[in-house]
Amino acid sequence: MEDLVWIYVKKNKGGVAQLVERLNRNQKVDGSTPFISTMEIYTDGAASGNPGPGGYACVIINGENIIEKVGGEKLTTNNRMELLAAIVALENCLEHKDEKITLYSDSTYVVKAVNEGWLKNWIAIDFKKKKNEDLWRRFYKVYVQYSALTFQWVQGHDGNFYNERCDKLARNFSKSF
Repeated sequence: MEDLVWIYVKKNKGGVAQLVERLNRNQKVDGSTPFISTMEIYTDGAASGNPGPGGYACVIINGENIIEKVGGEKLTTNNRMELLAAIVALENCLEHKDEKITLYSDSTYVVKAVNEGWLKNWIAIDFKKKKNEDLWRRFYKVYVQYSALTFQWVQGHDGNFYNERCDKLARNFSKSF
């Protein structure tokens, strides 16, 4: 059962709207101070030409703190950038590996690999004939360190603020080559 979410928007010094409070399903909305029950990560990747110049981005939300990470490669694919975005986010959140974290991605490639057991099958066959073996091995090395990490697919280009932010950051970085 999903938590009900109460959103309290606050502006930080840079003026970015932040999700700063969440309510547990059993907590009343009576003016009492809610607690933060989870950390949220949004990721996205982009490539022009596929293969071509690419970028990735992640937005990490932990209470009032929002961290954005971007990067890319001169010659890459969209799937590599989607996967690299998740890797970079998880590598940067290891100090929170025992907290409840939700990683949101519009990449079915990344989300289904975890949620539908593809990754487990690829490991069982030692990644034989699988693309992006280097990144999947790197992903798995960091992924197994988390105790309460869930992956959630979100529709891309559908108005989700942080997904749209990641998309813009990734596309802009891909144009820097």
